[in-house]
Order: sequence, then structure tokens, then C-alpha cells
Amino acid sequence: MSNPTSSEMGNLFCHIPAQLSEEFVEILVKTTYFHLERIISQGQATPAGQWYDQETHEWVALLSGGAGLWLEGDPEPVVMRPGDYLLIPARRRHRVEWTDSRQPTVWLVLHFQ
Repeated sequence: MSNPTSSEMGNLFCHIPAQLSEEFVEILVKTTYFHLERIISQGQATPAGQWYDQETHEWVALLSGGAGLWLEGDPEPVVMRPGDYLLIPARRRHRVEWTDSRQPTVWLVLHFQ
């Protein structure tokens, strides 16, 4: 959905694939100022030695499953469980160390200026 002009309803836990060979990313809302994504992971992680370095702030909420997010400079990954959220400032390098391989990890991710 881009620049919403009408109502739309959905469910964040519907249409979750049984097996994922790679992360599933779905843009739920996109405007000039932000975009909101649903990401589904199952055992995926950022490749070794690779970091995300984004121009936007990223607010991440974990809805189901589990994950470890490593923020560059921290001594160890932040372990996230359902209900946890984290604000990652723009330009803060980070990576996904692990996601639960036994069940889907569902994220809600807001990218904004």
C-alpha cells in the first residue's frame, strides 16, 4: 500500500510460509516519510562479516519467535523475544546474528527519517 487513501485490514500472522529459504519482506505501508514492513524469518541471519548501515532510523518490534541483533560496538547481541522492541538510530551498524529456526520469527519494522 502506498500513500493510503482508503481503509485496509489485514492480519500480521496470516499467510506465513511453512518453510523459508530466505527472509520474507512485505511492505505494509509506504509514504514519503516512512515505510512499515512485516518481515518473517526462520533461521536466517546476516552473512558473516556483513552489517546493515542505513540512512533511516529503524524501530523493530518482535511479534513471535526469537532473534539476536548485534549492534556494532556492543559486547554481545541483544536477545529479542515476543513483545520486545528496539530503536536502531540511523547509521548505527547492526546485523541479525540468529533467528529461531524452529518457528517463524515475525517482525514489525518501521523505517523513518
